[in-house]
Amino acid sequence: MEIIEKAPAKINLGLDIAGKYQDGFHELSMIMASVDLNDYLTITEIAEDKIVVESNNCKLPLNRKNDVYKAAHLLKRRYHISTGLKISLQKMIPICAGLGGGSSDAAATLRALNCLWKLNLSTKELIDVGFEIGSDVPYCIEAGCALISGKGEIVEPLATTLSTWVVLVKPDFGISTKTIFKEIDMATISRVDIPALKEALLADSYENALQFMGNSLEDITIAKKPFIQK
Repeated sequence: MEIIEKAPAKINLGLDIAGKYQDGFHELSMIMASVDLNDYLTITEIAEDKIVVESNNCKLPLNRKNDVYKAAHLLKRRYHISTGLKISLQKMIPICAGLGGGSSDAAATLRALNCLWKLNLSTKELIDVGFEIGSDVPYCIEAGCALISGKGEIVEPLATTLSTWVVLVKPDFGISTKTIFKEIDMATISRVDIPALKEALLADSYENALQFMGNSLEDITIAKKPFIQK
């Protein structure tokens, strides 16, 4: 049996760092939205008990460091699945661009295998599994427009009908999200009014939403890569 699953990119409409937990993780409050830029996964069962990942992007690791592999291995081990998999990943989302490509690929893998293996996992159960892979994976399970809080594991879909074109600009370099988070200073970081942005989106007010969009990580990122400000 073969399944093809779409993995949409995401953008942050607003990202606020609300605090820091004792375990070192940051408390997040952010609103994300899916955009019509997608990776595609083709997943096929194979007789041999192994996971094979292939991709059109030669820069991607195809082993246990790949989030698609992690997602497949996690479900396979947890639910004692003996059949193997071949996963072909067609990458269209730029890597290291903050567009959530790896997380969305992992989420798409979980959704596809939930169907392929008839696991009947609920969205909440898939979100819990996804959080074990990465903090953006829970949102990517839901996709669409949503408010994300906690460490990324709390996802609240937002019923907005707003739709618009966006222009995505990817320079010829990438920035590690982990590196940026290490630079956060809660005493000086800029804040974003996420409740006001949420209210504007729920009111389907494009003009008001624009006023409250922002990203607490922007200043840190620009300090490392001034070219972004241009």
